[in-house]
Amino acid sequence: MPSVSGPEWLIEAGIGEERAVLVEQGEIVAARVQWDEPWRAGAVAEARLGARIPGTRRAAVRLPDGSEALGEGFDPGLTEGQPVLVRVTRSAIAEKGRAKLPQVRAAAPGDAPRPAPSLLEELSAGPHPVRSVPVHGGALAEAGWDDLVAEALGGEVIFAAGSLVISPAPAMTVIDIDGPPPLPALALAAVPAIAAALRRFDIGGSVGVDFPSLAEKAQRRAVDEALAGALAAAGWQGERTGMNGFGFVQLVSRLERPSLIARFARAPAATAARRMLRMAERVAEPGTLLLTAHPAVRRAMREDWEAELARRTGRRLQWHEDAGLALGATFAQAIAA
Repeated sequence: MPSVSGPEWLIEAGIGEERAVLVEQGEIVAARVQWDEPWRAGAVAEARLGARIPGTRRAAVRLPDGSEALGEGFDPGLTEGQPVLVRVTRSAIAEKGRAKLPQVRAAAPGDAPRPAPSLLEELSAGPHPVRSVPVHGGALAEAGWDDLVAEALGGEVIFAAGSLVISPAPAMTVIDIDGPPPLPALALAAVPAIAAALRRFDIGGSVGVDFPSLAEKAQRRAVDEALAGALAAAGWQGERTGMNGFGFVQLVSRLERPSLIARFARAPAATAARRMLRMAERVAEPGTLLLTAHPAVRRAMREDWEAELARRTGRRLQWHEDAGLALGATFAQAIAA
């Protein structure tokens, strides 16, 4: 892998999933995952106004494919059924037992219908260089992608003095700090790990950080100041509260898509299916591709993904389902035809 003088985005376009990592000095400092959701932030589309919320500029809308979204910023004179041009501000987000609808707002004058920017387009508009790498190469693995996924799936980040336990809840992402006393030192040591985790796992929206309870105001103030500095250094933009007497801090930033942790937690079988596709593309030995997985992973595998895998590899596919396997215990290998 050629060296660069500063941070660089590496993008890998796989089947059903695009992955991107921002690599600095050989470490992943930020990551993005894009699945094939129909409505992502940045898309502009002609929609139909649905039921309005009385006394507000908010309403439901029906998008061109018939799906619904929640919108705001609409002219009060518009009535149900009228066409409206909308910009998607947040994709749908799956939660346990339900899904949050996409969010839209009235498009700006001069906007025209267009799809959401690709991951390459979006990242290319930023300050860091972007490089596409082949799926069958090892660029992301060398940077630490597998470790990042393991952390996201487990929801735990180890740092020198303890660990962060990160959980996607319906209203917010909750970060709990765990470790031995002294508690003021533990809280301060957790600060850089928190700032790093927000970037590495692409965490936005409302985040609740449960620090250890610190009795003295000076101790809480020291943590607040350290957190402010770490977030600023990481480029985080949003609002935060000061630590209260119970050690709780709330961070609020723009939410455009699910974090890696939320995405993997809410769709484990689909996550495993996409990982299997990547694994299968990298099999070098000749022969039929044997895909071994839990039946739920097979059910999550779309027919068009299988067809694309066969096209890319030029191989016949064969499945072996094993209900005794964990969802993440997928395996791809070449066997004699």
